[in-house]
Amino acid sequence: MDIALSATPDFSPDRDCPKVLRQQLAPPAPVETASGAALPLPSATNQARWPEAIALTVSLWLFVLLLFLPIIIARYEGANWTSVALDCSTVPVSIMLALSMFAVFRRTVDQPLRQRVIVMVVTVIVTATINTAFDLTFQTMIASRLDHLFAQLPSDMARAYPSLLNYILVFGVNMALFQVGFARRAALKQELALSQALANAQHAQLAALRYQLNPHFLFNALNSISALIVTQRNEDAERMTDKLSSFLRSSLNADPGELIPLEEELALTEEYLDIESVRFGERLDVEVDCSPAACEALIPSFLVQPLVENAIKHGVARTRGPTKITITGDVEDCDLKITVANCVSAEQTGPAHASSGVGLINVRQRLAAVYGRAGRLEAGAKDDRYEATITLPVCRNPQEA
Repeated sequence: MDIALSATPDFSPDRDCPKVLRQQLAPPAPVETASGAALPLPSATNQARWPEAIALTVSLWLFVLLLFLPIIIARYEGANWTSVALDCSTVPVSIMLALSMFAVFRRTVDQPLRQRVIVMVVTVIVTATINTAFDLTFQTMIASRLDHLFAQLPSDMARAYPSLLNYILVFGVNMALFQVGFARRAALKQELALSQALANAQHAQLAALRYQLNPHFLFNALNSISALIVTQRNEDAERMTDKLSSFLRSSLNADPGELIPLEEELALTEEYLDIESVRFGERLDVEVDCSPAACEALIPSFLVQPLVENAIKHGVARTRGPTKITITGDVEDCDLKITVANCVSAEQTGPAHASSGVGLINVRQRLAAVYGRAGRLEAGAKDDRYEATITLPVCRNPQEA
């Protein structure tokens, strides 16, 4: 059976992969030395290791010895054990020859598969021939002087043919074990590299989605500051600018791929609400109700703020009177439910906010990236309220969702 493993994943430009992710997943370029010469990339030879080859070879030949030992004992029935020991004494030589095959094997791991197969087959036949010749030479020149019965074994070509065939089979199995060990280690390394690449890609996707919120939020905040300046509310504009600077500092310090307690997320959301309170004053009424279990649950950072911003934009900003926004968090059946709701009054101008805004789409994409189908966002009108509810698993890791 031919075993072919690609040294690195396919990073061709034609892959259906965003450019920024393709750049992160691309294999490393050769490193240049001080003289300007490029250092070669790591060779696959590192995956063909001597300790593993020695262990495989010794185990195989000890198994072969145990398999043929009853035949050898029966051959010298009635004689002393010296003859059996002499017949088994060539096994260490076979082990050394097999390890010399591994040296050849290591030199071919970077070559094309067809060339490798030819080299390995030739190496097996040559090694088996050398071992057979050694057996005959050992019997003729050495064993005959030490033990008469061992020397009486047939040493002509009638013994050489089956012996050569047996050695070809055993050495072939030995070479196959080298390939299996090398392929297994290379596959593990490739799987590890792929897992790391997928983790990097997911982190990059989360970062892109997370930072997509900054321009969207900043645009709305700057519009609010501009409105305050136009209406001559300069002190409010200055205070809102200071709060905006503090909030953006916290936003930039947050790790897009990090999970934080809901309590900490609500604290960040409160900083955002401080900004909007400068603009809307008493028109903005916020109530937060979060159970202790929900406060300790981990969620992606800045997951609630887009929902609150959506409620303010489509709720508070479109009414003249006070508008109440409620933020609730609770754990139900191992699921964390976070709901952001705002009242919808009869005097509200403009249509009710749809469930396909930039903020809501961003939240859905981030939930899908972290939790898969286990994380979801449901948004829509309910009586005289508009609710956006996040549901995500809280009793297990997001990778297991």
